[in-house]
Amino acid sequence: MRLAMLTPAPDYDAEWRWAFDVEAEALRAAGAEVVGVPWTEFGSPAGFDLVLPLVTWGYHLRHAEWLAFLDRAEAESWPMANPPQLLRWNSDKAYLAELGRQGLASVPTLEVDHLNEAALAAAHGVLGTDQLVIKPPVSAAAWGTYRLGPGQPVPTEVHGSRMLVQPWLGSVIEEGEYSLIFFGGHFSHSVAKRPKAGDFRVQPDHGGTTKACELPDGALAVAEAALAAAPTAATYARVDLIRGNDGGLQLMELELIEPALFLHCVPEATSRFAEAVLAAAA
Repeated sequence: MRLAMLTPAPDYDAEWRWAFDVEAEALRAAGAEVVGVPWTEFGSPAGFDLVLPLVTWGYHLRHAEWLAFLDRAEAESWPMANPPQLLRWNSDKAYLAELGRQGLASVPTLEVDHLNEAALAAAHGVLGTDQLVIKPPVSAAAWGTYRLGPGQPVPTEVHGSRMLVQPWLGSVIEEGEYSLIFFGGHFSHSVAKRPKAGDFRVQPDHGGTTKACELPDGALAVAEAALAAAPTAATYARVDLIRGNDGGLQLMELELIEPALFLHCVPEATSRFAEAVLAAAA
């Protein structure tokens, strides 16, 4: 089988090659041919059995172009995993507020069209906490994410922007986040992600660490409920969970576009990943 693995735009300067190499090697070991193509230069799926947007890092910086790309993929019925309609839905983290309204165990999330000090003060009252986290609805790797305490102003960089507002969860420092990875709808493995001392961001870009871990109690049920609430099934998925202020696990994010799958943390997961992708291609 011949697979197109979509990679960042040529001008994206963050280090992404390691992720491509790990995932491409897993697929090649299973007998597939893998061709890397920048998503901004991909013209047609002709000659490919499947298109994988697994390394489209930086799409959030060209969001309008990304949505147009997905529109074309859907209109032309590209063989794509995950499917365009799922990628479009997952591209905007306002889905967190949507899932919360449906009763899913998720981090309470307010969507604010124009974030300013008045909107921030209102969010403190609605969420019932003096510590908040704000983040853009279209972002990656904690880009544009801030922790704000009482009286702190909205950062200039995002003042007046459409933003998501969530309560600060101290468990990110004490316990970290959990990521559950699924292939073909089946649970594969889990990792614990923790920030470096003095930070709250768990991403490796910010000094965070990631290690394989056992599933916390109740994690699988929350993750499966989150995936079931998505618009359609996913060939690959990462579900990020965090312990809420009520002591229960809550959905932090659903990563269905270009998630780090942490195959390097659990080597036996590489065959499960390849099997699911080749099954989707078939």
